[in-house]
Amino acid sequence: MSRPKIRHLAMFVRDPDKVAKFYCDVFKLDVAYKTDPTKTEGKAWFLTDGYISLAILPQRLEGEAACGLNHFGFQVDDVADISEQLVAAGTEEPKKRPSTRPYAEYRGCDPEGNWFDLSQHGFDSVETDADRAKKKALAGTK
Repeated sequence: MSRPKIRHLAMFVRDPDKVAKFYCDVFKLDVAYKTDPTKTEGKAWFLTDGYISLAILPQRLEGEAACGLNHFGFQVDDVADISEQLVAAGTEEPKKRPSTRPYAEYRGCDPEGNWFDLSQHGFDSVETDADRAKKKALAGTK
C-alpha cells in the first residue's frame, strides 16, 4: 500500500473573502470552488495549487471550532520574492525559523495571523541550516 499523502487543509477564519483573496494574490492559488454566499452556512472558499486544496471556512462565534489551524507549509522558489509580496499585501515580513528546525526556513502569517512555513529546499527531506550549509559547501568544491 502506498503512503497516504496530505491533499487538503482547512482553516476557520473571520473574513473568508479577505483571506481567500490573500492566498490567491500572494501564492497564486486557484479557486476550485466557492459556496453560494446566500446560504445560511456562510461563504466558504476552496483553493488549490493543483496538488493540495485549502478550504477557507467561515468561523462563527456560535460554532464549535476556533479560528485557524496551527500551520502548514509552502515550498517556494524564492523566499525573498515571496517575502516582498507578503509585505506588499500588508503582512509582517516572514521570520527566520531556528537553525535546528528541519524542513522550513521561514515562518510567515496571513492577514488573520494564521502561520505558514516557507521552504526553498522543500519538505521531502529533513534538513537543518547546518545540513544545507554543508550541502552548499560540497557543491562549491566540485
